[in-house]
Amino acid sequence: MVVTLAKWTVVLFGFFFIATGFLMLFAPRKAREILRKAGSTNLINYTEITGRMIPAIGLIVYADYSRFPEVFSVVGWFMLGTSIVLYFVPRRLHHNYSLKSAEILKPIYFQIISPFAMLIGIAIFYAVF
Repeated sequence: MVVTLAKWTVVLFGFFFIATGFLMLFAPRKAREILRKAGSTNLINYTEITGRMIPAIGLIVYADYSRFPEVFSVVGWFMLGTSIVLYFVPRRLHHNYSLKSAEILKPIYFQIISPFAMLIGIAIFYAVF
């Protein structure tokens, strides 16, 4: 039961990457606007961090059943660890980092990197199925 839940959590994570890739490709200004909002309020900040922890735990739990157990495990633990650290980073610092990143990442850059997001999603599917 837990492994099945982890599997479908990871699959949804793959869909998230693909959907994000499409958003970055076809609506790069919207993607940039979303990036600017990261850490902007307590609700957004802690929802975002908790939202990262869910697929991280899924990756860790499902690692031994995937085609690439080491990759799933390392990425899952990295995501979980950085999420825990972010709980203790002041929200304003997180938000300022997001604003600075959004300033650097022009809409054309989102479009250029969008295929990589989609490829990550496809790689997740391949590793699971």
